[in-house]
Amino acid sequence: MILGIGVDVVDIARFGRSLERTPPLRDRIFAPSERGLPLSSLAARFAAKEALIKAAGDSTGFSWQDMVVTSDADRRPSLRVTGRVAERLAEMGATVTHLSMSHDAGIASAFVVLEAAS
Repeated sequence: MILGIGVDVVDIARFGRSLERTPPLRDRIFAPSERGLPLSSLAARFAAKEALIKAAGDSTGFSWQDMVVTSDADRRPSLRVTGRVAERLAEMGATVTHLSMSHDAGIASAFVVLEAAS
């Protein structure tokens, strides 16, 4: 059963300007494992975190550090959640999180589906 769907798009250049204007933003939004990635990948990860927030329906108490995009050996992305984010998903009954990300033509996008496994 699908419990939530979220999508987000990010203008990569605009996102880059935000990171340049406010250097602490990179450390606030991204985990250490994410910070050194190229700008397009950071923008896609930001979109993934925003899409997860939309799918969850409520971000009260969420920390950016509690949402980390990881990749498996086949480079398939997934979201590792901890803290209040993990608590919220458990409250919803979400046991599976699907993530798709892309970046092209100056835009990064992400799509998240929260599912209760049957």
